Amino acid sequence: MNVIEVQNLRKEYGTTVAVDNISFNVEQGEIFCIVGPNGAGKSTTVESIMGLRRPDGGTIRVLGMDPQKEEQNLRQRIGIQLQQAALPERLKVWEALNLYSAFYNKTVPWEKLLDDWGLAEKRNSNFKNLSGGQKQRLFIALALLNDPELVFLDELTTGLDPQARRATWDAVRAIRDQGKTVVLVTHFMDEAEELADRIAIIDQGNIVALDTPQTLVQNLHADMRVRFTTSNGYDPQLLRQVSGVTDVEQRGKQVIVQGNGALLAHVATALAEHNITPTDLRVEQANLEDVFLALTGRSIRN
Repeated sequence: MNVIEVQNLRKEYGTTVAVDNISFNVEQGEIFCIVGPNGAGKSTTVESIMGLRRPDGGTIRVLGMDPQKEEQNLRQRIGIQLQQAALPERLKVWEALNLYSAFYNKTVPWEKLLDDWGLAEKRNSNFKNLSGGQKQRLFIALALLNDPELVFLDELTTGLDPQARRATWDAVRAIRDQGKTVVLVTHFMDEAEELADRIAIIDQGNIVALDTPQTLVQNLHADMRVRFTTSNGYDPQLLRQVSGVTDVEQRGKQVIVQGNGALLAHVATALAEHNITPTDLRVEQANLEDVFLALTGRSIRN
Protein backbone atom coordinates (compact mmCIF):
# COMPACT_ATOMS: atom_id res chain seq x y z
CA MET A 1 0.00 0.00 0.00
CA ASN A 2 1.29 3.47 -0.89
CA VAL A 3 0.93 6.15 1.77
CA ILE A 4 2.35 8.83 -0.57
CA GLU A 5 1.75 9.08 -4.31
CA VAL A 6 3.43 11.87 -6.27
CA GLN A 7 2.75 12.28 -9.98
CA ASN A 8 4.48 14.87 -12.20
CA LEU A 9 5.13 17.29 -9.34
CA ARG A 10 6.38 20.67 -10.54
CA LYS A 11 7.30 23.80 -8.62
CA GLU A 12 8.79 27.02 -9.96
CA TYR A 13 10.14 30.14 -8.26
CA GLY A 14 10.10 32.82 -10.93
CA THR A 15 12.29 31.52 -13.74
CA THR A 16 13.85 28.81 -11.55
CA VAL A 17 12.41 25.31 -11.78
CA ALA A 18 12.89 23.82 -8.30
CA VAL A 19 11.06 20.55 -8.98
CA ASP A 20 10.70 19.31 -12.53
CA ASN A 21 7.83 16.83 -13.07
CA ILE A 22 8.96 14.15 -10.61
CA SER A 23 6.95 11.06 -9.71
CA PHE A 24 7.42 8.49 -6.94
CA ASN A 25 5.55 6.50 -4.29
CA VAL A 26 6.29 5.83 -0.63
CA GLU A 27 5.19 2.46 0.68
CA GLN A 28 3.58 1.80 4.05
CA GLY A 29 6.00 0.90 6.83
CA GLU A 30 9.25 1.91 5.15
CA ILE A 31 11.94 4.46 5.88
CA PHE A 32 12.11 6.47 2.66
CA CYS A 33 15.12 8.78 2.38
CA ILE A 34 15.34 11.81 0.12
CA VAL A 35 18.89 13.04 -0.52
CA GLY A 36 20.42 15.59 -2.84
CA PRO A 37 22.88 18.50 -3.09
CA ASN A 38 22.06 21.98 -1.81
CA GLY A 39 19.29 23.49 -3.93
CA ALA A 40 18.39 20.16 -5.52
CA GLY A 41 14.67 20.53 -4.73
CA LYS A 42 14.34 18.01 -1.92
CA SER A 43 12.95 20.45 0.68
CA THR A 44 10.48 21.89 -1.83
CA THR A 45 9.34 18.36 -2.66
CA VAL A 46 8.75 17.40 0.96
CA GLU A 47 7.08 20.70 1.85
CA SER A 48 4.70 20.23 -1.10
CA ILE A 49 3.86 16.74 0.15
CA MET A 50 3.14 18.08 3.63
CA GLY A 51 0.93 20.84 2.22
CA LEU A 52 3.26 23.67 3.23
CA ARG A 53 3.81 24.71 -0.40
CA ARG A 54 1.37 24.80 -3.30
CA PRO A 55 2.72 22.98 -6.38
CA ASP A 56 2.50 24.53 -9.83
CA GLY A 57 1.63 21.20 -11.42
CA GLY A 58 1.07 17.51 -10.79
CA THR A 59 -0.88 15.61 -8.16
CA ILE A 60 -0.07 14.53 -4.61
CA ARG A 61 -1.98 12.07 -2.45
CA VAL A 62 -0.95 11.51 1.16
CA LEU A 63 -2.86 8.84 3.09
CA GLY A 64 -5.42 9.12 0.31
CA MET A 65 -5.85 12.89 0.78
CA ASP A 66 -4.96 16.01 -1.19
CA PRO A 67 -2.59 18.03 1.07
CA GLN A 68 -3.94 21.34 -0.26
CA LYS A 69 -7.65 20.56 -0.02
CA GLU A 70 -7.61 18.42 3.14
CA GLU A 71 -4.78 20.01 5.07
CA GLN A 72 -6.51 20.03 8.46
CA ASN A 73 -7.53 16.39 8.29
CA LEU A 74 -4.08 15.39 7.08
CA ARG A 75 -2.37 17.31 9.87
CA GLN A 76 -4.14 15.09 12.41
CA ARG A 77 -2.59 11.95 10.90
CA ILE A 78 1.00 12.95 10.21
CA GLY A 79 3.94 14.00 12.38
CA ILE A 80 6.45 16.65 11.32
CA GLN A 81 9.92 17.56 12.57
CA LEU A 82 11.35 20.44 10.55
CA GLN A 83 15.04 21.33 10.24
CA GLN A 84 14.59 24.84 11.62
CA ALA A 85 12.32 23.79 14.48
CA ALA A 86 12.75 25.71 17.74
CA LEU A 87 10.89 26.37 20.98
CA PRO A 88 10.93 29.27 23.47
CA GLU A 89 14.06 28.99 25.58
CA ARG A 90 12.24 28.99 28.94
CA LEU A 91 9.57 26.48 27.92
CA LYS A 92 9.93 23.30 29.96
CA VAL A 93 9.94 19.88 28.32
CA TRP A 94 6.64 18.79 29.86
CA GLU A 95 5.06 22.15 29.01
CA ALA A 96 5.96 21.73 25.34
CA LEU A 97 4.38 18.27 25.19
CA ASN A 98 1.32 19.43 27.09
CA LEU A 99 0.92 22.48 24.83
CA TYR A 100 1.27 20.52 21.59
CA SER A 101 -1.28 17.97 22.82
CA ALA A 102 -3.92 20.68 22.51
CA PHE A 103 -3.34 20.88 18.75
CA TYR A 104 -4.75 17.43 17.99
CA ASN A 105 -8.10 15.70 18.24
CA LYS A 106 -6.48 12.63 19.77
CA THR A 107 -3.09 12.12 21.37
CA VAL A 108 -1.07 9.48 23.16
CA PRO A 109 -0.16 10.15 26.81
CA TRP A 110 2.81 12.50 26.66
CA GLU A 111 4.13 11.12 29.97
CA LYS A 112 4.85 7.83 28.18
CA LEU A 113 6.67 9.69 25.42
CA LEU A 114 8.98 11.17 28.05
CA ASP A 115 9.96 7.65 29.08
CA ASP A 116 10.12 6.26 25.54
CA TRP A 117 12.54 8.94 24.35
CA GLY A 118 14.75 9.24 27.42
CA LEU A 119 13.40 12.61 28.55
CA ALA A 120 11.82 11.70 31.89
CA GLU A 121 14.73 13.16 33.88
CA LYS A 122 14.53 16.35 31.81
CA ARG A 123 10.79 16.95 32.12
CA ASN A 124 11.29 20.12 34.17
CA SER A 125 14.29 21.40 32.20
CA ASN A 126 14.05 24.52 30.07
CA PHE A 127 14.47 24.00 26.33
CA LYS A 128 17.63 26.13 26.27
CA ASN A 129 19.33 23.78 28.77
CA LEU A 130 18.88 20.63 26.70
CA SER A 131 21.73 19.12 24.72
CA GLY A 132 21.48 18.85 20.93
CA GLY A 133 20.51 15.19 21.15
CA GLN A 134 17.89 15.88 23.83
CA LYS A 135 16.35 18.64 21.73
CA GLN A 136 16.09 16.29 18.75
CA ARG A 137 14.45 13.61 20.90
CA LEU A 138 11.98 16.21 22.15
CA PHE A 139 11.12 17.19 18.57
CA ILE A 140 10.60 13.51 17.73
CA ALA A 141 8.31 13.14 20.76
CA LEU A 142 6.33 16.20 19.66
CA ALA A 143 6.00 14.71 16.17
CA LEU A 144 4.61 11.50 17.68
CA LEU A 145 2.07 13.06 20.05
CA ASN A 146 -0.87 12.40 17.73
CA ASP A 147 0.21 8.78 17.07
CA PRO A 148 0.76 9.59 13.37
CA GLU A 149 0.72 7.05 10.57
CA LEU A 150 3.36 8.99 8.65
CA VAL A 151 6.33 10.93 10.08
CA PHE A 152 8.49 13.51 8.28
CA LEU A 153 12.00 14.09 9.63
CA ASP A 154 14.11 16.85 8.05
CA GLU A 155 17.93 16.89 8.57
CA LEU A 156 17.44 15.20 11.91
CA THR A 157 21.07 14.78 13.00
CA THR A 158 22.70 17.99 11.76
CA GLY A 159 25.01 19.33 14.47
CA LEU A 160 24.90 16.23 16.68
CA ASP A 161 27.96 14.46 18.03
CA PRO A 162 28.57 10.83 16.93
CA GLN A 163 26.99 9.31 20.04
CA ALA A 164 23.85 11.43 19.71
CA ARG A 165 23.63 10.62 15.97
CA ARG A 166 23.71 6.89 16.66
CA ALA A 167 21.07 7.22 19.38
CA THR A 168 18.89 9.22 16.98
CA TRP A 169 19.27 6.54 14.30
CA ASP A 170 17.99 3.99 16.82
CA ALA A 171 15.05 6.30 17.49
CA VAL A 172 14.17 6.46 13.79
CA ARG A 173 14.25 2.67 13.54
CA ALA A 174 12.01 2.47 16.61
CA ILE A 175 9.44 4.69 14.87
CA ARG A 176 9.44 2.36 11.86
CA ASP A 177 9.20 -0.68 14.14
CA GLN A 178 5.97 0.77 15.58
CA GLY A 179 4.44 0.30 12.13
CA LYS A 180 4.76 3.93 11.05
CA THR A 181 6.13 5.20 7.74
CA VAL A 182 9.10 7.57 7.88
CA VAL A 183 10.18 10.11 5.25
CA LEU A 184 13.69 11.24 6.10
CA VAL A 185 15.43 14.16 4.38
CA THR A 186 19.19 14.11 4.90
CA HIS A 187 22.46 15.12 3.26
CA PHE A 188 24.45 12.51 5.19
CA MET A 189 25.08 9.53 2.93
CA ASP A 190 26.09 7.25 5.80
CA GLU A 191 22.79 8.07 7.50
CA ALA A 192 20.77 7.25 4.41
CA GLU A 193 22.73 4.03 3.84
CA GLU A 194 22.24 3.00 7.47
CA LEU A 195 18.52 3.74 7.77
CA ALA A 196 16.77 3.73 4.41
CA ASP A 197 14.69 0.95 2.96
CA ARG A 198 14.66 2.99 -0.25
CA ILE A 199 16.39 6.18 -1.34
CA ALA A 200 15.45 8.86 -3.86
CA ILE A 201 18.39 10.98 -5.04
CA ILE A 202 17.18 14.35 -6.31
CA ASP A 203 19.38 16.66 -8.37
CA GLN A 204 18.39 19.86 -10.17
CA GLY A 205 14.71 19.15 -9.59
CA ASN A 206 14.78 15.60 -10.97
CA ILE A 207 14.95 12.15 -9.43
CA VAL A 208 18.18 10.71 -10.80
CA ALA A 209 17.98 7.41 -8.89
CA LEU A 210 15.45 5.57 -6.73
CA ASP A 211 16.06 2.15 -5.21
CA THR A 212 17.38 0.34 -2.14
CA PRO A 213 20.84 1.42 -0.94
CA GLN A 214 22.26 -1.99 -1.80
CA THR A 215 20.91 -1.94 -5.37
CA LEU A 216 22.11 1.61 -5.98
CA VAL A 217 25.64 0.64 -4.93
CA GLN A 218 25.60 -2.60 -6.94
CA ASN A 219 24.42 -0.79 -10.07
CA LEU A 220 27.35 1.62 -9.85
CA HIS A 221 29.76 -1.20 -10.84
CA ALA A 222 32.55 0.75 -9.18
CA ASP A 223 36.10 -0.41 -8.61
CA MET A 224 37.23 -1.32 -5.12
CA ARG A 225 39.81 0.88 -3.39
CA VAL A 226 42.96 0.16 -1.44
CA ARG A 227 43.96 3.03 0.84
CA PHE A 228 47.16 3.47 2.83
CA THR A 229 49.62 6.05 4.13
CA THR A 230 53.38 5.94 3.76
CA SER A 231 56.19 7.96 5.29
CA ASN A 232 59.00 6.82 3.01
CA GLY A 233 59.57 7.50 -0.67
CA TYR A 234 56.81 6.56 -3.06
CA ASP A 235 56.54 6.75 -6.83
CA PRO A 236 52.92 6.52 -8.12
CA GLN A 237 54.21 4.87 -11.28
CA LEU A 238 55.15 1.80 -9.27
CA LEU A 239 51.51 0.97 -8.65
CA ARG A 240 50.11 2.09 -11.99
CA GLN A 241 51.79 -0.94 -13.56
CA VAL A 242 50.34 -3.42 -11.05
CA SER A 243 47.80 -5.97 -12.29
CA GLY A 244 44.19 -4.84 -11.74
CA VAL A 245 45.04 -1.21 -10.94
CA THR A 246 42.96 1.36 -12.83
CA ASP A 247 43.90 4.57 -11.02
CA VAL A 248 46.28 5.87 -8.36
CA GLU A 249 45.67 9.09 -6.42
CA GLN A 250 47.92 10.68 -3.82
CA ARG A 251 46.66 13.12 -1.19
CA GLY A 252 49.64 14.20 0.87
CA LYS A 253 50.97 11.02 2.49
CA GLN A 254 47.76 9.11 1.76
CA VAL A 255 47.53 6.94 -1.35
CA ILE A 256 44.28 5.66 -2.88
CA VAL A 257 44.50 2.86 -5.42
CA GLN A 258 41.44 1.86 -7.44
CA GLY A 259 41.06 -1.39 -9.33
CA ASN A 260 39.59 -4.87 -9.40
CA GLY A 261 40.40 -8.52 -8.89
CA ALA A 262 42.86 -9.42 -6.10
CA LEU A 263 43.75 -5.76 -5.74
CA LEU A 264 44.83 -5.80 -2.09
CA ALA A 265 47.21 -8.73 -2.60
CA HIS A 266 48.74 -7.23 -5.74
CA VAL A 267 49.26 -3.81 -4.11
CA ALA A 268 50.75 -5.28 -0.93
CA THR A 269 53.16 -7.43 -2.96
CA ALA A 270 54.29 -4.49 -5.10
CA LEU A 271 54.91 -2.33 -2.04
CA ALA A 272 56.96 -5.08 -0.36
CA GLU A 273 59.04 -5.62 -3.49
CA HIS A 274 60.04 -1.94 -3.45
CA ASN A 275 60.64 -1.83 0.33
CA ILE A 276 57.74 0.56 0.88
CA THR A 277 56.18 0.21 4.32
CA PRO A 278 52.48 1.21 4.33
CA THR A 279 50.45 2.02 7.41
CA ASP A 280 46.68 1.91 7.60
CA LEU A 281 46.54 -0.49 4.64
CA ARG A 282 42.87 -1.30 4.03
CA VAL A 283 40.42 -2.18 1.30
CA GLU A 284 37.18 -0.25 0.74
CA GLN A 285 34.12 -1.16 -1.30
CA ALA A 286 31.93 1.37 -3.10
CA ASN A 287 29.26 2.98 -0.93
CA LEU A 288 26.30 5.30 -1.27
CA GLU A 289 28.54 8.37 -1.25
CA ASP A 290 30.21 7.06 -4.42
CA VAL A 291 26.77 6.66 -6.01
CA PHE A 292 25.80 10.18 -4.96
CA LEU A 293 28.96 11.75 -6.37
CA ALA A 294 28.73 9.75 -9.59
CA LEU A 295 25.17 10.99 -10.18
CA THR A 296 25.41 14.58 -8.94
CA GLY A 297 29.07 15.50 -9.45
CA ARG A 298 31.73 16.66 -7.01
CA SER A 299 31.44 20.43 -7.30
CA ILE A 300 29.74 22.35 -4.49
CA ARG A 301 26.50 24.06 -5.45
CA ASN A 302 24.64 26.68 -3.38
